[in-house]
Amino acid sequence: METTTVVKNCSCCAAQVEIHDVPLDGYHAWKQGELIQNALPELSAEDRELLISGTCDVCWNMLFPEDDEE
Repeated sequence: METTTVVKNCSCCAAQVEIHDVPLDGYHAWKQGELIQNALPELSAEDRELLISGTCDVCWNMLFPEDDEE
């Protein structure tokens, strides 16, 4: 399986984040409309969110903190 490294800058903090070992077939399938969780299940939820929204995990957790009331 051929893989690549995707480099994204967070849209909130501008940090440069590298996502390693992204399967090219899955990446292309996602770009063509496949649901990211189906196209790239081997990536973490955090990495998939970075690809979708451009928001790194640190900023995502600051923007949407977990509710401790549960």
